Amino acid sequence: MRLRHRHGHFHESECQYLRLTPYPRKIPHSLPTVTPSTEGGKSPSPLEDDVKPRCTAVRAGSLRSVVLTLLLAGVFSSREAVAAPFTLFESGQVRPLALSPDGRLLFAVNTPDNRLEIFRVGNSGLSHRGSVPVGLEPVAVAARTNDEVWVVNHLSDSVSIVRVDGEGNSGIVTRTLLVGDEPRDLVFAGPGRRRAFITAAHRGQNAPFDPQLTTPGVGRADVWVFDSDHLGSSLGGTPLTILSLFADTPRALATTPDGSRVYAAAFHSGNRTTVLHEAAIPNGGEAAGGVPSPNTNFAGVPAPEVSVIVKYNGQDWVDVVNRSWTPQVRLSLPDKDVFAIDATSNPPAPLTGSGSVYAGVGTILFNMVVNPANGKVYVSNTEARNDLRFEGPGTFANTTLRGHIHESRITVLGPTSVTPRHLNKHINYGTCCAPTPNPESEKSLAQPLGMAVTSDGATLFVTAFGSSKLGIYSTAALEADTFVPNAANQIQLTGGGPTGLVLDEARRRLYVLTRFDNAISVINTTTRQEIAHLPMYNPEPSSVVEGRPFLYDARNSSSHGDSSCASCHIFGDFDSLAWDLGNPDGAVKNNPSPVVPIMPEFGSDPTFGQSTAFHPLKGPMTTQSLRGMANHGPMHWRGDRNGGDSAANAQPNNGSFNESEAFKQFNPAFMDLLGRNAQLTPQQLQKFTDFALQVVYPPNPIRKLDNSLTTTQQAGRDFFLNTTTFFHGPCGSCHTLDPNANPGEGVFKGFFGTDGRSSFDVVPQFPKVPHLRNAYQKVGMFGAPFATGNLPVDPFMGDQVRGFGFNSDGTVPTLFAFNSGFDFHPIFNSVGIPNTPEGVAAKKNMEQFIFVFDTNLAPIVGQQVTLTAAQAAVVAPRINLLVARANAGECDLVAKGRVGPHDAGFLYVGGGQFIVDRQGLPGVSDANLRAATTASNGVLTYTCVPPGSGTRIGIDRDLDGFRDGDERSAGTNPADPTSHP
Repeated sequence: MRLRHRHGHFHESECQYLRLTPYPRKIPHSLPTVTPSTEGGKSPSPLEDDVKPRCTAVRAGSLRSVVLTLLLAGVFSSREAVAAPFTLFESGQVRPLALSPDGRLLFAVNTPDNRLEIFRVGNSGLSHRGSVPVGLEPVAVAARTNDEVWVVNHLSDSVSIVRVDGEGNSGIVTRTLLVGDEPRDLVFAGPGRRRAFITAAHRGQNAPFDPQLTTPGVGRADVWVFDSDHLGSSLGGTPLTILSLFADTPRALATTPDGSRVYAAAFHSGNRTTVLHEAAIPNGGEAAGGVPSPNTNFAGVPAPEVSVIVKYNGQDWVDVVNRSWTPQVRLSLPDKDVFAIDATSNPPAPLTGSGSVYAGVGTILFNMVVNPANGKVYVSNTEARNDLRFEGPGTFANTTLRGHIHESRITVLGPTSVTPRHLNKHINYGTCCAPTPNPESEKSLAQPLGMAVTSDGATLFVTAFGSSKLGIYSTAALEADTFVPNAANQIQLTGGGPTGLVLDEARRRLYVLTRFDNAISVINTTTRQEIAHLPMYNPEPSSVVEGRPFLYDARNSSSHGDSSCASCHIFGDFDSLAWDLGNPDGAVKNNPSPVVPIMPEFGSDPTFGQSTAFHPLKGPMTTQSLRGMANHGPMHWRGDRNGGDSAANAQPNNGSFNESEAFKQFNPAFMDLLGRNAQLTPQQLQKFTDFALQVVYPPNPIRKLDNSLTTTQQAGRDFFLNTTTFFHGPCGSCHTLDPNANPGEGVFKGFFGTDGRSSFDVVPQFPKVPHLRNAYQKVGMFGAPFATGNLPVDPFMGDQVRGFGFNSDGTVPTLFAFNSGFDFHPIFNSVGIPNTPEGVAAKKNMEQFIFVFDTNLAPIVGQQVTLTAAQAAVVAPRINLLVARANAGECDLVAKGRVGPHDAGFLYVGGGQFIVDRQGLPGVSDANLRAATTASNGVLTYTCVPPGSGTRIGIDRDLDGFRDGDERSAGTNPADPTSHP
């Protein structure tokens, strides 16, 4: 079924809105130049003294294609080698759908296309009416009125305020609010529901505070609150308040029917588990009071000494065999998960007393909804079982997590109660691993996300992202735990991967967004059947669309139908936990990875005689992200997912540096951990691999937007790269930083903390050198029960928001503690960091540098601002910054909006010039574009987008060679490459 699309018409009179000052008389030879076509199709020389752009009629289709092809070849030839038209961030949607208050319009975030889609709602179904460019990676939408919609842009750290025109046929961003890092959700509440509540991480370049990354006991979850009627005149808007909650990064929001109370939930909320460093554990195994047995594999090969995961049981911190380790734990984890906020107070503030904070709700909290009848809050979540151990069949150890790593739940919050409900209580976890589908797996619901409750409070609908189903529950049965899992109360959804839904009770309909195919399913709530499925335009390449389900689809991944790779790799990232997933039934394996050499004065053996082999009992390891794996060598902390047995080692893509072969070594985990009856076929595995290796890290949210370093950060970088601190030389000898390494890898070029080799590190296991792009995500654990370098054992540090920190097992609480591991010692590290004020300062400086460590994309990518006549002076410096970073090659700069009465898109091509989304119109200078916008009471949103994506996002949405404005004029569809003039 093809979406209905409405188009406007373009007239020659529209040329007037860009009839501005021509290009400069002389165009510098060093700049890429595009000149407009003139009558007869001849382009003037870019070196002519006078370039006189004229507004011409639309050319024939063949000429237009030739001109655009030349434009792409001429302007972007220097970028195409390192850029791509689509960048995969794999952002998790939170509130992807919303109905207008009058129920006439449905709004949907088109996350991969960076747009808000508008549908007309009728008794006969949905019809597409308009599409509005917003920020990068929109994940949530809420309608304040029938003609004002707010969109949360996860990668742009912004909120787009959209004015919807007429019957939803079009819309325009009228203001862009700038908030903290990675905003996720939005609700309106408070007096008249005029206050907007937005979740964001406690960091980000637009945040007006110090995130205190090195300070213990700081909440890392923020809620920004704006008065929608009084946004303020500052660059990004002036919030009423920014609430800081004592939890890690937040995600979901919910509000009571009267809008007086808002609930905010942590995302990676944890489960009161932490890990004790190997140095705090006695050697010799369980018999000596150390690591719980087994302490060998099935063949009797002794295991290395490792750390130990412990969990707080309400009184003590205990390990898997219930031994107390309380004296060794130097922190407490209150596990505050859901917070109640008084939305009516001035300013809004967290409630205090009974029922103000809920603990023990779940490990990963996805979404919330309030029952309008009884006020109870339903929280969709998963509960991790990382306090238990091992993958594999469990033969030798008589225990395994195979087939039972997480539980999908809805937790019911009463005035003072927290009651988890396991959605898959029908599963017999004592048996494994039947082929799928099977009667048990077909009743399962995996990874519950969005929810909706009927107005009478009697029925709950929930999207099961990992099952591609919609679950239906009696709320009374859910609360009483009397429900019986049954496929009859589930609706299979076309497309797969449902993330969110809205209930249209007047029409007995549910609208569900399915992320796997970027579409909307329409459900008849009376017949419980899907009656329509409407795809939205999706710019993702087929390799992304076809590979994504292998990350999330629990029906295909596990015999019980409740587990997938995404159970731990949440939306392709991590779960902020450590797991002991060794396999006692496994064999010791050879390590083919090359090793970083040491300096000659320390000998010729870079291993110092230590075995580099992979023992199957590896101990606790924190979950690693699937982001940024391309061009970074073997995978897992030890590099034990390794392609080194396939060919000789050589950069790039050979032997241990072959990331594709390394990723394929994860295939056994489908059986050994998820409980699938067989591994993926080679064809399935290739699709999964092609998808996974495209996921990238977002820009660093701490580094300055102009990509410069502070004095402290620069000093840390200099020390990191140039001062010898260990046997290998400077830190950078192992943690390679080379943004241009392997340039043939295009967008995936560069080494950001590792080139894929292993190195000696004075630990029981020989590690692969890890990258350093996501250190800022691991802040929040303070308190170490072990001494490191010149740092003594920490005292008890009190309440913290995370139980896992840095290093492979998460045992190192801070980067300063990690850096102290390289302190001077006369025997063990004679070239270490001196125990002097200068040495301490150097370690602190390196800590600050690592927080802003280089990554594949510059900090400016995603940033945006909206130009209007009223805000022109305020936003001008930010536009100048965007232009400057585009000139530096860090992003493509696009501008989308309305100049006068006309919708338009612009792409910056360097030299202070923009080209227009209509082939027949001349280019326009930056200054004149701003002037035309403000003089005509227009509105234009400037956005720095990933290099290579500017043409698609700015002027040619479907990359068919015909610009968007020309397609609108001709009545063809800019979002359909088969539809063009």
